[in-house]
Amino acid sequence: MSAVFDRPPLWRRALRIFQGFDGPLALAILLLAAAGLLTMYSAGYDHGTRFVDHGRNMLIAAGVMFVVAQLPPQRLAQLALPLYIVGVGLLVAVALFGITKKGATRWLHVGVIDIQPSEVLKIAMPLMLAWWFQKREGQLRALDFLIAFVLLAVPVGLIVKQPDLGTAILVLSGGLYVMFFAGLSWKLIVPVLLLGAVGVGALIWFQTQICQPDVEWVLLREYQKHRVCTLLDPTQDPLGKGFHIIQGMIAIGSGGITGKGFMNGTQTHLEFIPERTTDFIFAAFSEEFGLLGCVALLVGFIFLIFRGLMIAAEAPSLFGRLIAGAVTLSFFTYAMVNMGMVTGILPVVGIPLPFISYGGTAMVTLGLGLGILMSVARARRLADRA
Repeated sequence: MSAVFDRPPLWRRALRIFQGFDGPLALAILLLAAAGLLTMYSAGYDHGTRFVDHGRNMLIAAGVMFVVAQLPPQRLAQLALPLYIVGVGLLVAVALFGITKKGATRWLHVGVIDIQPSEVLKIAMPLMLAWWFQKREGQLRALDFLIAFVLLAVPVGLIVKQPDLGTAILVLSGGLYVMFFAGLSWKLIVPVLLLGAVGVGALIWFQTQICQPDVEWVLLREYQKHRVCTLLDPTQDPLGKGFHIIQGMIAIGSGGITGKGFMNGTQTHLEFIPERTTDFIFAAFSEEFGLLGCVALLVGFIFLIFRGLMIAAEAPSLFGRLIAGAVTLSFFTYAMVNMGMVTGILPVVGIPLPFISYGGTAMVTLGLGLGILMSVARARRLADRA
């Protein structure tokens, strides 16, 4: 009988569930989520049920984050191989039996819903490579990195074939981040970076010659060629391929220093900005909140990324360090590529802005990644207390 009375109250037992949660990371998540809801209300209040659905997606992502945060990193490592196999298997099924929409075969019909299996690989890929390098801890060889590259190339190749260049970039970057944190030599990284810089310079220098209609690009499809050429000079097709970029830059520039004010964006509400609740929502945000709002949003993302890297640096295991570092830099890739394509620095590849853009699958994937960060942080704090 005394044991019953000695039990702590319910609120204290519930509080234990949150023990070890990283406070600074939770604060960054709350601030960015609030910015996302505020922006979606303005950009999507007259766009069907976008705002309500965005809030629902955030709640689902929060639930996923909470559940994943309860799992220790060792349990996440056990899920890496099965999740990778299932993800690659679903990609093969998409290639064989997938549903084609707007010229791309990216979806698979399961029961009563259509799923996009490539989203699974955004998390499964870094998990798999982090698990692989943990298995090889203390005895890494060049062959181990070669095997890791093959494991990465298989799903990336299947996603590119769909085609879905945006998701392929995210999956590829997530895997490469793990390899970088595992100790990939700078002797291999620097030549690739130099080659990329030379390639970009060549594109700019020979733009007028290679962007002619009769010039065929061997490694890219026709629509991908148009995206690159439109990026180099969007005024060549201002009412077609260049319309997105031009209207996005007009909206950003018209916001000025302080912006036009909440729900006062003319480019947004007169529907000049295409995809204003998804890929180009940063243009709507910039128009209403101006340069100061953009700086505040950037500070929020920088704080999130900095805190994630701190969690990675303090992780109690190699697996935790690798997966936390890769997930954090994946958030950086999301934000950088989205803002870059909206401002005309990068090609339009259809990558959402975390917390801000509408999208159920992308929001759940975000919650999964944040849950992994919370799991690693929680493991460190519980280890310290023990």
